[in-house]
Amino acid sequence: MSGFTVQRIDHVVLRVRDPAQAVAFYQGVLGCRLVRRRDDLGLFHLRAGASMIDLVALDGPLGRLGGAAAGAEGRNVDHLCLRVEPFDEAALRTHLAAHGITPHGPAEMNFGAEGDGLSLYVDDPDGNRIELKGPCCDSASG
Repeated sequence: MSGFTVQRIDHVVLRVRDPAQAVAFYQGVLGCRLVRRRDDLGLFHLRAGASMIDLVALDGPLGRLGGAAAGAEGRNVDHLCLRVEPFDEAALRTHLAAHGITPHGPAEMNFGAEGDGLSLYVDDPDGNRIELKGPCCDSASG
């Protein structure tokens, strides 16, 4: 026993090529809110519900420490899952299309913190995969 328990994800840090473009995506497309920026570090903190998504500029002091940028042959992370509500696939697709974003395939049932629920996958401007996940489906929660 460790003497502590993990409660939730506090924050995820993604390294980005173009901070302005990345902030615009997370604010305009996903509805996150920029709550702080540290220009001295090239760091941008965005509120994502109870959690944070931090963006680090590749050419900033922190970003230069991490090596090459994510690309077709390598990613910063496999994916980041954001729980969204409501999960209305048609409305989500319409919203994403208005921003020039096409999901990777139809909504699929995936397992997450609350159980099985529908989700769509999209990519942010740096190629990081984002899962937009709906609530647990009563029939699948067993």
